[in-house]
Amino acid sequence: MAVALIVAAGRGERLGLGRPKALVALAGKPMVEWSLAALRGVPTVERTVIALPSGTDFAPAQADRVVCVAGGTARSQSVQAALNAAGEGDPVIVHDAARPLASSALFERALAALERSGADAVIAAAPVSDTIKEVSADGRTVSRTLDRAKLWAVQTPQVFRRQALERALGEATDELLARATDDAWLLERLGLTVRVIESERTNIKVTTAVDLRVAEALLKA
Repeated sequence: MAVALIVAAGRGERLGLGRPKALVALAGKPMVEWSLAALRGVPTVERTVIALPSGTDFAPAQADRVVCVAGGTARSQSVQAALNAAGEGDPVIVHDAARPLASSALFERALAALERSGADAVIAAAPVSDTIKEVSADGRTVSRTLDRAKLWAVQTPQVFRRQALERALGEATDELLARATDDAWLLERLGLTVRVIESERTNIKVTTAVDLRVAEALLKA
């Protein structure tokens, strides 16, 4: 049976609402509740662990098989804390609370792709449609144009074989863990196999007040 880790330790400063992003109201309930609801719709998920900012008081609407832990200052610290509290379970789903519109079907597709492929991890991602240019050290001068046919914008959920995720976290230095904005990158650097599946167009990341309004509109559509 799988376990799910929801990374929800962000403070949400860019939203400017004075509370952790995961607890900001979205269509009448805390944002993280939408991810919990989607995961409850996945029969193979045995337990969900939420990594919240230290000192956060939150009680899920349906607390059965849900555990809350204090996350860290870095993303990987939150993932490690949640994994430590998850007990047994394989594979491991890692998902951002800031992507509240991910559907149960997306989680199930990622799990099925991992089982089918034999890869160490499967991640949801979106093919890049914009032209992407790399700039030089000054941050403004274009140095080259990347081939967008080979580029995918990485999202969550990301699904890992537990042994691979534990190895990647365990072998990374504190510096690498502090830099990691994407858990799959820690596996890539060890030469492990990471595959992508196409995400859902509605699987947006809520970072700003505009994103929050877009998410509300999508839920009402």
